[in-house]
Amino acid sequence: MTGMPSDLSLEALTGVRPAVPGPLTVSQLTRMVRDTLRAMLPPVVSVVGQVSNFRPAASGHAWFTLKDDQAQLSCVMWADKVRRLKFKPQDGLEVVASGSIDVYAAQGRYQLYVERLEPVGVGALELAFRQLYEKLLKEGLFDPSHKKPLPRYPGTIAIVTSPTGAAVRDIVRTILRRWPAIRLIVVPVRVQGDKAVEDIVRAIRWINQLRDQLGIDLMIVGRGGGSIEDLWAFNEEPVARAIFASRIPVISAVGHERDTTIADLVADVRAATPTHAGELAVRVLNEVLAELDDRADRLCRQMADRLEWHRLRLRAIEKEPCIADPSGRLRLRRQTLDRLGWEIRSHVHTFLSGEGRRLAEIRLRMQRVRPDVQLTRARTRLEETGARLPRAVAAAARIRMNQLDAMHARLEASNPRLVLQRGFTITRDAATGKLITAARNVRPGMAVATETAQGEFQSVVAPPGPASATGAPANDHASAAGPLAGGRIGPPTGGRPRPRRSSDEDPSQLTLPIEPPPEDNTPQAPQ
Repeated sequence: MTGMPSDLSLEALTGVRPAVPGPLTVSQLTRMVRDTLRAMLPPVVSVVGQVSNFRPAASGHAWFTLKDDQAQLSCVMWADKVRRLKFKPQDGLEVVASGSIDVYAAQGRYQLYVERLEPVGVGALELAFRQLYEKLLKEGLFDPSHKKPLPRYPGTIAIVTSPTGAAVRDIVRTILRRWPAIRLIVVPVRVQGDKAVEDIVRAIRWINQLRDQLGIDLMIVGRGGGSIEDLWAFNEEPVARAIFASRIPVISAVGHERDTTIADLVADVRAATPTHAGELAVRVLNEVLAELDDRADRLCRQMADRLEWHRLRLRAIEKEPCIADPSGRLRLRRQTLDRLGWEIRSHVHTFLSGEGRRLAEIRLRMQRVRPDVQLTRARTRLEETGARLPRAVAAAARIRMNQLDAMHARLEASNPRLVLQRGFTITRDAATGKLITAARNVRPGMAVATETAQGEFQSVVAPPGPASATGAPANDHASAAGPLAGGRIGPPTGGRPRPRRSSDEDPSQLTLPIEPPPEDNTPQAPQ
């Protein structure tokens, strides 16, 4: 902060040491602080710091904070001052703020009322140019795909520039010298100052509205050279957007070749100077006329060459026989036509004769074949076959029944129940139900179950003894033994139950060891 020395006090200013005040109200103390600050500080101070918490309001005013590594200062910038800024303040930007220090009594704090704001290390205009350039670049306003081509032969050109500057004279003089037959419309605007942006935007929009009515084909927007401040109106965002939205191709001619503005980048074509803009807008009339004369000469020569070629072609055609002697050509064509007619009739006659012979042969073969006779014979054979079919089926059925009866008789002969009815028995282990087929398979004291034709009974194998009166061998384990004590004839009471059957049960369903029947060698009836 620049201004008066920091060690300057109220006593040094007034030469009177103030008495210790009594109790003060808040308003009184705030006024004393404000008066002290006003007395100690100059009317305008400049402060260096970083912008923080920049908050523009809808009214146009802006509030922000300037800070360094040890302190911070509240700042206010009124709307009329904000509108004059060439750049957009951003948080973190180091600036120099110039203004007056005062106390805001309602909140009891002091703040800086900023009159001017400049970035540190770079000019405000340069910073504003960079910010707007990056913004429009991201939006695609510089994209070459949006550039409109200039008309080759414009009829009316509108010039947006100052009516009193050298630029308008250079543009008009250059255009009229190169193409005197053109129509020029000069739209006067201010090209620098506070109202310049508004004038330029309004002129561009007006020309676009009257494009069809006035037949405007091209627009030149520009001014002469000057400082960056003088050219700044063409670096404003409204001018750039108006040029981009123009339906008429725009040539930008601002300053000299070294000067580059945002309008130059957005325009369809950039001219280095106003004179160059006039050269880009129109061609030289004498050059165009010379070019037209040259093209006319080439066209005449080409037409003459083409006519000569057709003339020679016509003469060659006239020498053709068909043109020189059309009647002879017709006679030749007539003879050819007669010959072709005779050949056609001959070929047709030969074809029809051959087809007639083939048709006669087919008719003769059809008569020999007689499909109706063949159909009658086939129907007769079918009826005979149908009459024999029931007899053949009945004979085959009788043969199968005879075979079935023979197999049933053999099956009955193998029925174990018939063997039991002749006095034989079947003996099993009463505990396991296993069939006993030899005396060596039993042991003394073993319980056995014996099945007869009328039922079953259980018994115990007696130990071996002397030969019985019947003459049974003494070494047989299965000596005769009576029924078990308490035993009975009937189903066994111990061991696995044995399958039983009723008198009408099929013998083939018994779980007995049955030998397979002998192979039947009886010849089978044919199928």
